[in-house]
Amino acid sequence: MSAPRFLDQALFATLADQARSNPRGRQHHNFHAMEEPCHRLAVGLQPHTYIAPHRHLSEDKAESLLVLKGRLGLLTFDEQGNLTGTRELAAGGECVGVDLPPGVFHALVVLEADSVLFECKAGPYRPLGEGEQAPWAPREGEEGVAAYLAWMRARFA
Repeated sequence: MSAPRFLDQALFATLADQARSNPRGRQHHNFHAMEEPCHRLAVGLQPHTYIAPHRHLSEDKAESLLVLKGRLGLLTFDEQGNLTGTRELAAGGECVGVDLPPGVFHALVVLEADSVLFECKAGPYRPLGEGEQAPWAPREGEEGVAAYLAWMRARFA
């Protein structure tokens, strides 16, 4: 049997430091083994990270997100890429998280440095498949990411 693992300020500080050093601006800390049926992870996030609009099509891939530290902006989209909703998620705020059903295109923007997110969804891990990446938004590393990220962030100004 393994020992309890805590979501504490020491973990948050470590994740923030690692995310700051990571060119992608984020760092995962898995509480699960990859083959486990329930994936649980804390993610340190910095404002320059780009989480492209995507969705999970498998019926078992609902996704719960809780902000443990900082502030994030959630954006949802329809099939054509039209913005259907925004919501600020903030630790200690009016709304601290979201439970996303499968099939909903969504993206996140980091509104406060050193933010930390807790994510829970069914395992095992599968890379995004056909129809899960938004065809109307740039993918990470592609031309246009900076402009699209700025557009998403402006929805929360």
